[in-house]
Parts: sequence; structure tokens; C-alpha cells
Amino acid sequence: MVLRRPPYWWEWDLELSPHLLKRMIDRRFTEVDLRSMLHHARSVGRGLVPGRWTIRTRHRRRDWEIIVEPDDAARVIVVVTGYPIDG
Repeated sequence: MVLRRPPYWWEWDLELSPHLLKRMIDRRFTEVDLRSMLHHARSVGRGLVPGRWTIRTRHRRRDWEIIVEPDDAARVIVVVTGYPIDG
């Protein structure tokens, strides 16, 4: 992992949202790709929506953002979506 100080919830199990599952098909990446992207995360920051976090990573030589929402009660990380950053 590239992160120096990952958040307290970083090691929790993942839960893939229905929205993410559709985007995985549209954007041609798998759960294995997603887990690899998270393992090689470069940074984690607060998202635009309260309670969500934006994870910066790389996949297929492109920068990507993965949006997650940690669920403290269930102790899971809900992966909301993932997308390449164009530019």
C-alpha cells in the first residue's frame, strides 16, 4: 500500500453497491481490479458528500477515483463508484 496513514476503517470488508456493479461493467473493471486499485491507493480524502471518501489510485496507466462510504455500524466499506479521471 502507498498510503502512509490509512484511515481506521481501511482494513474492513468491502461491500459493492448496485451502482458500482453497473459501473464495473460499463468501465470494464473487475472486483479483482478494484481490490488492486485500493491496495495501491495514493491518497484518501473527504468526499463531496458527507460520510464519503475519495480514494485516488491508478489502473491501466490512468488515474482513477474510487468513492467509498464506511459503515461504522456494520464495519464495512461500501464502494459507491469508481471512475477514471480524464485530463
